[in-house]
Amino acid sequence: MENKKPIVLVVDDQPGIRFLLDEVLTESGYEVVTASNGYEGVEKAGVLHPGLILMDMKMPGMDGIETLRKLKQRGQGDKVIIMTAYGENEIVNQALEIGAFAYLIKPFDIRVLCRLVKEHLPN
Repeated sequence: MENKKPIVLVVDDQPGIRFLLDEVLTESGYEVVTASNGYEGVEKAGVLHPGLILMDMKMPGMDGIETLRKLKQRGQGDKVIIMTAYGENEIVNQALEIGAFAYLIKPFDIRVLCRLVKEHLPN
């Protein structure tokens, strides 16, 4: 029986970020699923039960904080690494209080992201 690859859900409104993370994490041995907004991210998380969620904080519609709250209500908020280009301490602190366990400030070193994912979701 074949071992199933761990699933990483990438939720970001920027297609370039989704593509980059999909490519890098797939090469690292993960199954990657992407969502372009918070609504889609919550829906996919509910169906796929990913081992880890990488999520942008600034998205149109449902922002990262609201998305994180919805994930937390469903028992998945503790599997989230947030990504923000803004370095706003208030947003980062709020996300960590809600249940995200780590954060990255964009632009981030892709090696740092890979190391963080591997630490929390061995493949």
